[in-house]
Amino acid sequence: MNVSIKHCGVIDEIVDGCIKVRIVQSSACASCKVAGHCNASESKEKTVDVFDDDTDRFSVGDNVVVVASQKMGFLAVLLSSVVPLFLLIVVLASVLAMTGSEAVAALSSIGALAPYYLILYICRDKIRARLAFKIERDG
Repeated sequence: MNVSIKHCGVIDEIVDGCIKVRIVQSSACASCKVAGHCNASESKEKTVDVFDDDTDRFSVGDNVVVVASQKMGFLAVLLSSVVPLFLLIVVLASVLAMTGSEAVAALSSIGALAPYYLILYICRDKIRARLAFKIERDG
């Protein structure tokens, strides 16, 4: 089952095959009538880059729907949070067991993240292709 994540937005800018779409993410209670008087409600404006070869069919100010698969969301969380945390813990435990020094283990585990993020940076085009948003016209 392929579940999609959709957000409504407005096109802010179109540059060289990249469409910048402004979306408003809001919590469930942000649409409440008394949300302005409550600290629990929040909404954030974010800009999403959508890469599309056919940008001629869109123009600045168009209302669109940005679509991503739930599988893509899981991959993004895996690459940004789960893998680095796992790497951090494994290196920390390994170096601590080998050296017995907490300081060396802590510095080694943090240092182990540098090659990971360098690899992500080198593979950014392949990752961007897998984590690509799609765009649909609203209504």
